[in-house]
Amino acid sequence: MKIAFQMDPIGPININADSSFRLAEEAQARGHELFYYTPENLAYDEGRITARGQSLRVQRVEGDHAILGEETVVDLADFDVVWLRQDPPFDMFYITTTHLLDRLAPGTLVVNDPFWVRNFPEKLLILDFPDLMPPTTIARDIATIRAFKDRHGDVILKPLYGNGGAGVFLLTQADRNLTSLHELFTGFSREPLIVQKFLPDVAKGDKRVILVDGAPVGAINRVPAKGETRSNMHVGGRPEKVALTDRDREICDRIGPLLLEKGQVFVGIDVIGDYLTEINVTSPTGIQELERFDNVNIAAKIWEAIEAKRA
Repeated sequence: MKIAFQMDPIGPININADSSFRLAEEAQARGHELFYYTPENLAYDEGRITARGQSLRVQRVEGDHAILGEETVVDLADFDVVWLRQDPPFDMFYITTTHLLDRLAPGTLVVNDPFWVRNFPEKLLILDFPDLMPPTTIARDIATIRAFKDRHGDVILKPLYGNGGAGVFLLTQADRNLTSLHELFTGFSREPLIVQKFLPDVAKGDKRVILVDGAPVGAINRVPAKGETRSNMHVGGRPEKVALTDRDREICDRIGPLLLEKGQVFVGIDVIGDYLTEINVTSPTGIQELERFDNVNIAAKIWEAIEAKRA
């Protein structure tokens, strides 16, 4: 198949952690032809959805992991699969790329389905499962946020459309910084904030469960660094081997059918203790860590699901 990757710049990636690199590596091993471009080079051009990019070969060599061809403009309708793999923030630029990629259906398979990526941002889809999530409010109004904090004591406050642990704050019951943080966030953004009751179980780790076509294939535990609340690996969280619990499987059984129905092939959910905190559909990570811990080829499972859809 002809495969295009829409992703952030490939040069600076960590080849031992990046899931897009692992997906490209497995696709290449399966004989597929690769093309790479950044979202800035996606365009609508007189009825065609085009991308300015380069042919791609990957190799597991630090500093020389991407062998790129000459820059060229391609019609993405000529491709079998396009991967939507750039990281958030989930802003209007990101949303516009999903609108453009929508126009490739049904001839080209876009993974994950961009219509539902646009309508299922990670911190909003969980609202469909209120019994699985911790107490939560999404608001821009400071009075609503303050009342929530008064009810629940220690809370986590974060941007609604952020990623990688950026802008995540733990506010204890005695903390007096809520008003200042609210002023800071609302001063540069019109978006609401999401506030959740703090879950002390995060000290034991924030579990990332990987689902392929709605079914769990394994999990890793991300343990916060000493002195940190955030467990994201971008900010020093330590990955550990972990097994799926009965509660993890219960959560996956509840959300899996919806993910499968809406074309969300590769999804990573976050579970702290017994609670589902995020459903990551935009650019989930964790493949390589899970493969190393469990000695299983997760990338192959993802490609098998895609190849079956194309067949």
